[in-house]
Amino acid sequence: MAKAAGGKEKLEGSVTAFDPATGNVTVVMERVSFVKIRAVTKAAIEYADVAVTISLGLIGVMALWLGIMKVGEAAGLLEALTRLMTPVTKRLFPDVPPNHPAVGAMIMNIAANMLGLNNAATPLGLKAMEELNKLSPKAGTATNAMCTFLVINTGGLVLIPATAIAIRAGVGSADPGIIIGTSIFGAGCATAAGLVAVKLLQRLPRYKKELEPDPAPEGKEA
Repeated sequence: MAKAAGGKEKLEGSVTAFDPATGNVTVVMERVSFVKIRAVTKAAIEYADVAVTISLGLIGVMALWLGIMKVGEAAGLLEALTRLMTPVTKRLFPDVPPNHPAVGAMIMNIAANMLGLNNAATPLGLKAMEELNKLSPKAGTATNAMCTFLVINTGGLVLIPATAIAIRAGVGSADPGIIIGTSIFGAGCATAAGLVAVKLLQRLPRYKKELEPDPAPEGKEA
């Protein structure tokens, strides 16, 4: 431990009372600081500078890909992706109707994640979960579709890890894009393992549960 001034490193105190009969001693210690204030201040300033540098490097990449996604959405990319991915979504999410809004939100979320656009994927993922919750017999309880969608997101399958590449470029990496191959392989293995696990667990009686529908609001028939 060191004094706040940083010079004195010995912990000292004053004896204020002593009981010879019991051997109890009362000691008042000097006020100390467990860390040096100067070091904390210096580190805070240095890492604030690092944070700004990394953020500036991310702005360009995020603006580019978010712009591309917006143009694609306006050009009908969502509808095209939905039609293209319908055979896959039917197998992954058999409980979700093909034309349900949740399907479009999930596809756009997965596409954004595959392009490495985590910030763009977050609101789409929340929207997808909101729509999937509407299909649940009991609101607020995870369904098979919710669990499968969560596994896909957790697996982190990405074709272009734009955020990671931007961070590597911001800190001066000689080859920021060298991680693309290993990222695809690692995330692909994780996603495949997760999907196999979730589909197997869904079949086990231990993890099956029939949900009772929520009661209808007063004044409306169930």
